Amino acid sequence: MSDFRLDRAHVRRAFGRAATTYEQHDVLQREVLDALHDRLDFYLQAPQRVLDLGAGTGRGSALLKQRYPKADVIALDLAVPMLQQAARHSRWRRRFARVAGEATQLPLADHSIDLLHSNLCIQWCDDLAALFAEFVRVLKPGGFMAVTTFGPDTLRELRAAWAETDQQSHVGRFLDMHDLGDAMINAGLRDPVLDVDRYTLTYAEPADLARDLKGLGATHADSARPRGLTGKARWKRMLDHYEAMRDADGRIPATWEVVTAHAWGPPSGQSRRAAGGGEIASFSLDQLRGSRRKR
Repeated sequence: MSDFRLDRAHVRRAFGRAATTYEQHDVLQREVLDALHDRLDFYLQAPQRVLDLGAGTGRGSALLKQRYPKADVIALDLAVPMLQQAARHSRWRRRFARVAGEATQLPLADHSIDLLHSNLCIQWCDDLAALFAEFVRVLKPGGFMAVTTFGPDTLRELRAAWAETDQQSHVGRFLDMHDLGDAMINAGLRDPVLDVDRYTLTYAEPADLARDLKGLGATHADSARPRGLTGKARWKRMLDHYEAMRDADGRIPATWEVVTAHAWGPPSGQSRRAAGGGEIASFSLDQLRGSRRKR
């Protein structure tokens, strides 16, 4: 599994700054959101409480409230300015709660969520064990989880253009589908299903892609990233290398690898793999009380 670490403060600042511009650049995010909602067809129950993790400006939260009007929908995001923008989608007939928090430390009670939904968020989490342990903790037994995230082939053209320019890291790294699947199983999530799709967006100029990334808040957030200024000369060389990749229509391509996954919350007492080896099983206090034998 990759050993990279993310600068969470940088991620929070970048998305906070992008809150007012995000929906001007989220064409791909909307497309992936539509595909993610197809996965919800596997969940046949009427949820009481739904979590939209990494809700951003709340577009997905509003759709969840529309689909499950009787459910309490919680829009949770790391960046408060994003949640402030989400108020525009939280209208009286589709009102949802807005909560600030981190994915690996969810401010939610154990086994309180029927449906956990997350669109293109968990690539900003570098501790998959902690992330999916939280999913298991907050999901009710038999609850449903459906998420999307970016895979390692994302922005391969931009990465290649920078590799031709210098030896420094300029594009964020993303985890492989198999790493995600292993982490889900280790956490105890049941019957995980993962698929990969690739989307290609095209632009008139490489700089248009850079504007999209900035407008989305999708900046390079690896802790080991270079901290100095890129410099106009290196930026120009990168753009020249990217120019050589124009497709047959004369457009600049940008590939996005999207991993979609769904799974089910484990029943109470199901064992899960521990970080140091062995297995752990959890039971509610009420169950333990009920299983006591009287002498």
